[in-house]
Amino acid sequence: MTLDYVLPLRWTSDAGLPELTGYLRWLAGQASVIVVDGSPPALFERHAAAWAGLCRHVPPQARPGRNGKVAGVLTGLALASGDRVVLADDDVRHDAESLRAIERMLGHADLVRPQNVFDPLPWHARWDTARSLVNRALGADYPGTFGLRRAALVGGYDGDVLFENLELIRTVHARGGRELVASGLGVRRVPPTAGHFWGQRVRQAYDGFAQPARFAAELAVLPAVAVLLGCRARGLLAGVAAGVTVLAATGRLRGDGRALFGAGAPLWAPVWALERSVCAWLALGARLRGGARYAGTRLPVAAHSVRALRRS
Repeated sequence: MTLDYVLPLRWTSDAGLPELTGYLRWLAGQASVIVVDGSPPALFERHAAAWAGLCRHVPPQARPGRNGKVAGVLTGLALASGDRVVLADDDVRHDAESLRAIERMLGHADLVRPQNVFDPLPWHARWDTARSLVNRALGADYPGTFGLRRAALVGGYDGDVLFENLELIRTVHARGGRELVASGLGVRRVPPTAGHFWGQRVRQAYDGFAQPARFAAELAVLPAVAVLLGCRARGLLAGVAAGVTVLAATGRLRGDGRALFGAGAPLWAPVWALERSVCAWLALGARLRGGARYAGTRLPVAAHSVRALRRS
């Protein structure tokens, strides 16, 4: 096999073990699979028994930085046998077509960024899909999976950031690597529980500190809505909602998005934009208290700029 598949995870519950085991059983026939498992010892041993013969199952190696996912990714990359690697979170479900497409694209790119698509679509997945559409309209989404040439990330990337996916992308850029945004290549993502969805809202908003202009716009939404409500300017408020919906609809039109997202997906964008603005203000408060909460600590840095990475 010429493709390695690195899956970092850290579980506190094995509720998803049967489903993931089935996926790994299929995946073992498509790529050389490395699962880097930072779960507590009892769960780690249970995983080792369930996945014996399906993958290489290892604990993460100690690395500088407090973001455990970065340690998992770098441990897996160090163990990969080839140069072409798929990185994927534990909720990502590739198929043979997406794996082969990424393998081909890595023939002329150092980093491939596909598009995650939630399946199934409970209400909170529809809500979060609006975020993906806005991201697409403003450039590209941030999926839970990438194709990567190992040579493009020699030396690793900073493990003391919250928005580790953006840090990885910017590190590849800073080192002269070429990124291919494959917005039309859909890869299934299993939606989280509603409780997990709510638990991620402020943390996702904190990522905005790595994109200051966008973060300022997100902060502005809540006071603007408050002013319009206070003035009873319902027409203007409807216009703002329509504008956000059009922005999301533009994202759906990019990169064959109509084949990936339903026609009604942009309608969730105004709800998402208001929620993101509320959470942006909460994230600002977290910044003043030392950073976003992560695994029992606080991370003040969302991600570094490409300029800063080139200087380092």
